[in-house]
Amino acid sequence: MPHAHCPTIHQIMIQNQIVLITGASSGIGAACARIFALSGAKLILAARRLERLQQLASELVETFHETSLQIHLLQLDVRDRSAVKSAISNLPPEWSDIDILINNAGLSRGLDKLHVGDTQDWDEMIDTNIKGLLYLTRYIVPGMVKRNRGHVVNIGSIAGHQTYPKGNVYCGTKAAVKAISEGLKQDLLGTPIRVTSVDPGMVETEFSQVRFHGDSDRAQQVYQGVTPLTPDDVADVIFFCVTRPTHVNINEVILMPVDQASATMVYRRT
Repeated sequence: MPHAHCPTIHQIMIQNQIVLITGASSGIGAACARIFALSGAKLILAARRLERLQQLASELVETFHETSLQIHLLQLDVRDRSAVKSAISNLPPEWSDIDILINNAGLSRGLDKLHVGDTQDWDEMIDTNIKGLLYLTRYIVPGMVKRNRGHVVNIGSIAGHQTYPKGNVYCGTKAAVKAISEGLKQDLLGTPIRVTSVDPGMVETEFSQVRFHGDSDRAQQVYQGVTPLTPDDVADVIFFCVTRPTHVNINEVILMPVDQASATMVYRRT
């Protein structure tokens, strides 16, 4: 199991902090749940697939032999603004003071030229990657401002910095995440609340499966001959960002596998 070492001062800082993670049922979200659980954080895990969240919660308790591990599950579709508002405003009092928000829910659908793109795919990406992130931020950050503490981590992408062929709308949504992160940081100037955007390149998750609507063969080709980042690699970087001294804000991190030099340049071993 990664991260199995003596607690550091940074892990002690996270102990009993309330961390809300969206898209927590798999990939980077689940990896974040693991690393924060190890540090004794109180976890609010949000995703559409409740059964996956329940499996993850059981796995965390089993892995860390920690019956006192505090986990609150939220079955939530971040695209549904009224559901997000209701979920946040109806959190039990002991769960309502969220210290860290990790806006991880996001997806890519399709890989088509814009003029032949599927508008349903566009809506799903825009509603999840932009609007969902905005809704969570809108309903959680006021509490952070009131309590005078907090950290928002948005999961962006190299696609928000460099557009690639047939990536049009997905790249647009991640460019929006970059702009929203920068704007939020500016709007919170004068408060102690921190804002970070963590922008990975190739990470081996369900990302490509979702993009290609479940076409496993096509999804596997994306990572062929390459050692991609793992969800744990990204979770490590997120954990680093939130455990800096309180006067330090890591604005933006771009991380890629060694085999990747840009959004389109990838070295593949044959």
